[in-house]
Amino acid sequence: MRARASKANKSSLRPERGFTLVEAMVALIVLAVGLLGIAALYVESLSASRSALLRTQAVNLAADMADRIRANRAASVAYAAGTADGGTENLACETTAGCAAAELAGHDIFRWKATGTNLLPGFQGEIDFTDAVPDVYVITVSWTEPEGAATFALRIEA
Repeated sequence: MRARASKANKSSLRPERGFTLVEAMVALIVLAVGLLGIAALYVESLSASRSALLRTQAVNLAADMADRIRANRAASVAYAAGTADGGTENLACETTAGCAAAELAGHDIFRWKATGTNLLPGFQGEIDFTDAVPDVYVITVSWTEPEGAATFALRIEA
């Protein structure tokens, strides 16, 4: 009988081995929360990437118009006036030969607005002109993002 009692004591003192079901469930929950966090971070990075692309395109559009204004200094007032009516397409102005400065300004604005409409959702472009020495232009590009409206303004002296 004594041998039987010592066997029972030895088996009850032996440590447990392996995972219990509760430990496995806790590990699974921790892993699931981590994976959800990674997925949320990925979605946020996609949104930020889209926003950065739209902002880059807006900066490029404003810089493009600034270059067009600098190249056609004779039509200073025509650029500001042309943004109100949207400009006019003038195929004769595809090259500068045979095109008046004001016509070129209208054509530049027409092309700028067409490009902006293709690149930016809800594009609005505006040019404000201040007659001073030197002349001051403020080129404003507005568009809509999923988070709301966004605006970029570029001030140049020409």
